[in-house]
Amino acid sequence: MVVHEGMEILDVTGPLSVFSTANVLHEQAGGAGPLYRVLIAGATGDAIVRSASGIRLVTDTAWTRCGGVDTLLVAGGPVAEHAPQALVDWLRAVAPQARRVGSICTGAFILARAGLLEGRRATTHWLQVERLHAAFPNIDVQGDALYVKDGSIYTSAGVTAGIDLALALLEEDCGRALALNVARVLVLYLKRPGGQSQFSTALLAQFHEGGTLTPTIQWMRANYRHPLRNEDMAEHAAMSPRNFARVFKRETGTTPAHFIEGIRLEAAVKRLEETAQALETIARECGFQSGEHFRLAFARRFGIPPGQYRDRFRSGVWR
Repeated sequence: MVVHEGMEILDVTGPLSVFSTANVLHEQAGGAGPLYRVLIAGATGDAIVRSASGIRLVTDTAWTRCGGVDTLLVAGGPVAEHAPQALVDWLRAVAPQARRVGSICTGAFILARAGLLEGRRATTHWLQVERLHAAFPNIDVQGDALYVKDGSIYTSAGVTAGIDLALALLEEDCGRALALNVARVLVLYLKRPGGQSQFSTALLAQFHEGGTLTPTIQWMRANYRHPLRNEDMAEHAAMSPRNFARVFKRETGTTPAHFIEGIRLEAAVKRLEETAQALETIARECGFQSGEHFRLAFARRFGIPPGQYRDRFRSGVWR
């Protein structure tokens, strides 16, 4: 596990907990020796590296002394885009010698700088998807994936998705049974349903406020339960429908119809998590034309039907 100053601590401890738990279960089952020998590598060995949260880790070895590595994982963090060039150069040189190379969260930027994602499919934290695509246009960025495998290169989405990736690596190495047991011990899903967008719903609309359409966006958020035609939204913005659609696309990156659907889905997610309302009731009260339209929109956006989402992600307020 490669670390650097300012890394996200969960990018390190989450995946490594999967491998250490696998070692414990293997030993309890009478297995000989550990399945994984884990090393934390930094610029130098026996060095103190500070994480973004302030927690400090002590490295086991230096990057340059990691010869013959089977699996090489790179932690991300708020400053991953500016990780030391020495780390990038070392990765470029050593990656072909490893059986597989992976990144956690924004660690994808480090792999990208090393040229390891060129022409490949990859993912990163949903907040940084557009930035990764803009900086490295030859990468096929998968915005909603929890993790992506392309050949021997693996990338994962934000923070805890590194655990999903580690479970997938464990399943590749040791089979589904052990991976499932590790997931049970850590109280996790072996494979989480849906993509990472299901965890960002409540923030989707807020990112686009602050432009000239802020009053109209606020009005849309207050009136999502009612039918909202493009003409109605344009009238509120004091624009022609054609100009409104053009300005809206420029300021939000999406269409008015897609945006209002996102607001309705945001409201629906909250109700799924916090109430026992029937799906048809939620659909009606959140402004969808019908229950079927709601189910289709929800599955299209999150990759999981609303009923399954409720079963797995509800907060427990009414259980």
